[in-house]
Amino acid sequence: MIPQQKPYRPSVSTTFEQMLERVRYEGAYPTRARAEEAVRAVLASLGRQLTGDERVELAARLPYEAAVILTSETPAEPLTAWAFVEDLSGRTGGTTATTRWDTGTVLRVVARLAGEKLLDRVLAQLPTGYALLFGRAELTRAA
Repeated sequence: MIPQQKPYRPSVSTTFEQMLERVRYEGAYPTRARAEEAVRAVLASLGRQLTGDERVELAARLPYEAAVILTSETPAEPLTAWAFVEDLSGRTGGTTATTRWDTGTVLRVVARLAGEKLLDRVLAQLPTGYALLFGRAELTRAA
């Protein structure tokens, strides 16, 4: 029997608890449990949107628990950014306004963990509109 190798995981400097506290602080959530609820929902939904190397590399830059949430979902049909928020709202039972808040809060923290170059590649893979969810201006070329 051949021993199974553990997947390569570069050292991640942020723990899941630190990530949750950052989301709690930035999202002004009243409890850590509420922040964790947002993180789990948003990462699972993002996992349905990403494929390929970007998905693998993003997971490698997240704390282990967050990476498991991101990669536990099977990629599905790509959604526009607004459809992503509406779909997540339907799955969580929240309003689109609170879901948009949750999404922006979590994805801004994810963006910092990903780094600029990887985030550029992630955004190139996603339909237009996601840059705003990650806390970036959406730049388009003039026609």
